[in-house]
Amino acid sequence: MFHLGWFVGSGFGPQAWNDMWSGTLSAEWTRGGFYTDLARSLERAFFDYLILEDGLMITDTYKGTMEVDLAHAWESPRLDPMAAVAVMSQATSRIGLVATLSTSFYPPFMAARMLASLDHLSEGRVGANLVTSSSHRSAQNFGFAEHFEHDLRYEMAGEWMDLVDQLLSSWEPGAVVASGGVFADHRKVHTVDFDGRFHRSRGPLNAPAGPQGRPVICQAGGSPAGRELAATYADTIIAVPHGVDAMRAYRDDISERMLRHGRKPADCKVLFLVNPVLGETDAEARETLAQRRARQHDPDVMDTILGQMSYFSGIDFAQFDLDAPFPDLTGQVNGHQSSMARFAAAAGGRTLRETVMDHDTVESVELVGSPDTVAVQMGEVMDAVGGDGFLIATPVHRRSVSEIVDGLAPALRRRGLMRGSYPHRLFRDNLLDF
Repeated sequence: MFHLGWFVGSGFGPQAWNDMWSGTLSAEWTRGGFYTDLARSLERAFFDYLILEDGLMITDTYKGTMEVDLAHAWESPRLDPMAAVAVMSQATSRIGLVATLSTSFYPPFMAARMLASLDHLSEGRVGANLVTSSSHRSAQNFGFAEHFEHDLRYEMAGEWMDLVDQLLSSWEPGAVVASGGVFADHRKVHTVDFDGRFHRSRGPLNAPAGPQGRPVICQAGGSPAGRELAATYADTIIAVPHGVDAMRAYRDDISERMLRHGRKPADCKVLFLVNPVLGETDAEARETLAQRRARQHDPDVMDTILGQMSYFSGIDFAQFDLDAPFPDLTGQVNGHQSSMARFAAAAGGRTLRETVMDHDTVESVELVGSPDTVAVQMGEVMDAVGGDGFLIATPVHRRSVSEIVDGLAPALRRRGLMRGSYPHRLFRDNLLDF
């Protein structure tokens, strides 16, 4: 049995707004109803959690303009995922709800207070996906001329997490009395007096921690620095190594790092991003995949992918000849180093155009077929990898949700590969159940 989550790549933004199956999503995305429907559907299928990606800028690296980002609603617009989690928490009762949070720009005290608040509202089901952000444009929105160096960001994030932990622990269990005329026992609420290299805080938090104490921590550890942060603090990890061998090597590497930090590998669940292509038959699914790949030739799709590469790297890919070999960017990337390493590895000496037309940025392994066929494929991959599960990263519209929830999930449960209940009340306890 393995864990299953859904990674909402556009965060609290327009979902598959230009897809033939998107319906009214382009009009209703700001109102939250679609997200509560999504959360309820995934809970009905017994998903472990739903995670909302986020960004803090409008990208303009590609061609030096915001046009591609805004025309295709790629990185923008985004509303605050914390607000979406609050709304979804009131429409569900068991599924974990994870919002993305930048350690580079969110003050630790405010982060601890927000997470404690959401953990109370959700009755112990909230999580935070920690990112360090990668764009100079993000940094400039918070008063910096440019973003911090890649590995320094992760050093800052480690100290940030240490302080957030201390603030969430500044109220002892039992500090809230609420009897005999006393609401909280002041002897059980303590300052933290944190004085680090990057952060300072007196504390205590002015709110008691929620049911989980520290909410579930998620991290996308790809680079060595990212993996160290994940191995130190994460309860679940987003991973995108390409192919079964790379997936197994990633899980082994995280396990070794966790052991060095005095943690048990079983205490952190590594979930691999996948984008299953489903059909009523295997032939129908293969035809859908062929159509999807054909769309990679579309100029708008190619522009979007080149825009993604520009955002990930911080380098304008419009400057490169599409029919020349994929550019060597060794030592030049201060952004998403692991994402750009995946692109470079996939190129394999091919041209930039060929790489763009044949590359999926959010897929560890190809899964194609009927729900029963894909369920078997997923089981075989997990047997080979020794990992903990998958994060569905399929573009979100009601048809794709139904294909997974009403097709794939039952096929997985029939084979004993997916949970059929939530045995625990708290998100973390369900993650650690197996």
